[in-house]
Amino acid sequence: MTERKMSETGPSKLPIPTASFPTHNSPRIWFITSALSPLVVRLIKLLLAHGDYIAAGLPPTEIEDNERSVEFRELINECKSGRKDREGWKDRIRGIRRVMGQCGAAIAEAIGTFGRIDIMLCCTSEVEELSTSLSTQNLVRTQFETIFFSQVNFIKSVLPTLRSQNTGHIIILTGITGHIGTPGMSMYTAAIWALEGYCDSLAYEIAPFNIKLSIVQPNKEISVLTNKIIFAPQLLQYESQNNPAPDIRNILTNALNSHPDTRIHEAKGKNYKPEIISRFPKLPSEARDRLVMETVHALTAIGGHENPPARHIVGYEGVASVKEKLKTVSEELEDFVEVSCAVDIFKSDVRREALEGDTRGPGSAGGFGS
Repeated sequence: MTERKMSETGPSKLPIPTASFPTHNSPRIWFITSALSPLVVRLIKLLLAHGDYIAAGLPPTEIEDNERSVEFRELINECKSGRKDREGWKDRIRGIRRVMGQCGAAIAEAIGTFGRIDIMLCCTSEVEELSTSLSTQNLVRTQFETIFFSQVNFIKSVLPTLRSQNTGHIIILTGITGHIGTPGMSMYTAAIWALEGYCDSLAYEIAPFNIKLSIVQPNKEISVLTNKIIFAPQLLQYESQNNPAPDIRNILTNALNSHPDTRIHEAKGKNYKPEIISRFPKLPSEARDRLVMETVHALTAIGGHENPPARHIVGYEGVASVKEKLKTVSEELEDFVEVSCAVDIFKSDVRREALEGDTRGPGSAGGFGS
């Protein structure tokens, strides 16, 4: 508990460090699948200042939301402002409206504009606090469409280009939910695990083409508080007074209620009808910086690295949580290791016969020939 308190209070008082970048001979060209989150806007600023080029994916439903897109629009205005420290920025960023099913067209537009893609950052996310019922089945499908299928489509669309270049780097931004389940976020966690499972296998397939793949896992707060949160109607069985499991709904509700524009009003009474509620969290600019800059700097340090990590956990608390989970898994493995080895076919007579061959003569009983 002491370590956790230190992680929550100590680092927050430290100044935000300067971004670092791997050594490279020429500017890199990034394709970012969704460019409107506070994290990605701050990442783009650092990349432009560093001299890189950006193809920025703009989901139509988000770019049309004035509150969601305000920071990105401010960034574009900065790029066009003529300020000395923003010189050349407008020529090195291209916004690309993209929808599901048009990933190939978005990739083609980026290559047509900049000539190639060096780094793809898959960072589309949407957090749904679900209690599975008939009314939320479509939300489950949407969750997988947003987190899993859309990112897989982008990866499949960019791979022919990266293979022909014989180089490239794909970065998947997920969260420590890829290691640790969260009560109340089962479908979100399932979609993250599906994406990471796909990428773990894909990494071996693309390695012969000199294409690297990295999974970056910040704390779950990063994706939750920088993307849309969707609340499904709560099942009675999972309300806090009936279920002792940690209630993520109350935590997220408190975060949204801290701003008057995103406040959730609890409607109860005879005529109350459960409804699906969605909000983009609103945080003060300084709080957003503190929340996301650690992850932003991890992405700048990893992107395009000659030997990037296959999996990178961001932040002290995330590392501590994953270590604790792996320790639990290891202890359970040791507790039941005799049960596991009891069915080990390598020590059985049948396995020995299979390895050594059946040396008995014709007509003898037993073995695999009987």
